Amino acid sequence: MMELKERFTQTCFPFTQDQNLIDSLWQEIEKKYSGKSRHYHNLEHLENMFAEVDTVKDQISNFINISFSVFYHDVIYDASSKTNEEKSADFTRKRLQQLNVNTADISEIHFQILATKSHQKSENKDTNYLLDADLSILGKDLELYLDYTKKIRREYSIYPDLLYKPGRKKVLKHFLELENIFKTDVFKEKYENRARENILFEIETL
Repeated sequence: MMELKERFTQTCFPFTQDQNLIDSLWQEIEKKYSGKSRHYHNLEHLENMFAEVDTVKDQISNFINISFSVFYHDVIYDASSKTNEEKSADFTRKRLQQLNVNTADISEIHFQILATKSHQKSENKDTNYLLDADLSILGKDLELYLDYTKKIRREYSIYPDLLYKPGRKKVLKHFLELENIFKTDVFKEKYENRARENILFEIETL
């Protein structure tokens, strides 16, 4: 698997050969995702998402845009904030302008990052692959899923169970109420049934 830093460099190369700029943007990403309150939304989460989108690379029409969206979609993450996605999308816009990415692509990436907030099916096929990769953990085997739930709980450690459990239940029930958790046929086939079983199991434990 390609290292994240190398992957980021290759994603930037079509827009700039300024290695100092690329390095400083990468260091910023690395620092943000390595914050001490990041137990799940960290570099490992990015690696896992890339492992997922790589499997459908031939079905993604703009892989560079998707790659930027993966790198930046959780760049701002504060468990007590309701506007992480908006802040991440705006942050990304500024960074991509520094790289001279064209306006239409910046708009698409901005849109994709915002889409990770509500996880509604999009008219944009690439966005659906991004959303599915983001949620792929939900459909992994139970041991991995339970490890993920513990990491999420640690990210929300500022909240006592009294507040956390009802909030978490609400999020999980939202997923179950979606017609499909996964938006693309590939991911639906791979993860949908398992994800529903995992979520039901977690709800029982809350």
